[in-house]
Amino acid sequence: MWKIIVGFAVFAAIVLYVLTKAGGSVDMSGEKHGGDATHAPAPAAAGESK
Repeated sequence: MWKIIVGFAVFAAIVLYVLTKAGGSVDMSGEKHGGDATHAPAPAAAGESK
């Protein structure tokens, strides 16, 4: 039982270390859906016929 508690404490310490080293640039809000997409649609191929 004590191994589980020690393992959790080590894992939590690693997570906190990574989050602090990221400098606040980690986005923890999950997936984003909507009109704020950052990429444009792919351009049509040159030889494409309709």
